[in-house]
Amino acid sequence: MKKMLGESRRNELLHLLKNADHPITGTDLAKYANVSRQVIVNDMNLLKARNEPIVATSQGYIYMKLDVGQETFERKIVCLHTAEQAEDEMLTIVDCGVTLKNVIVEHPVYGEITASMMLSNRHDVVSFLKNVKETNANYLSVLTNGTHLHVISATSEELLDRAEQMLREKGYLVEN
Repeated sequence: MKKMLGESRRNELLHLLKNADHPITGTDLAKYANVSRQVIVNDMNLLKARNEPIVATSQGYIYMKLDVGQETFERKIVCLHTAEQAEDEMLTIVDCGVTLKNVIVEHPVYGEITASMMLSNRHDVVSFLKNVKETNANYLSVLTNGTHLHVISATSEELLDRAEQMLREKGYLVEN
């Protein structure tokens, strides 16, 4: 395939992301455009600077489409658990019909560190965990001895309440 240049490449990548029904990895975008992964990272940053709602997740890049007429509710929760319990925490949240948008930790030097997760179902969680295992990565919560925050979202307050209740019952939720 012929190498795509600058703005035309970014427009094509944007078109791909807008029409994708799943995240697309930087590696796959690089192969498609016949450029390096670093070029894709730069392109995504340039698109984000133009206020395109692109999010980098552990599964790849996604274009955040707005569901017109679909109201969403968000809540920030504080959790505490071991690394071994992370899978159960994530599955508990998504099994309640709730999206796990991100993880936030308070670092003593850098302050608040936020990482996008965008996990909405079991498949997303399995892919995320596979990526963690294959890269031998640590969860951000190791920086804070297991304490972390999540922003969760759902189509109703009741779904958020249910997720919180399940996390509470498992002892993962930190409360006042």
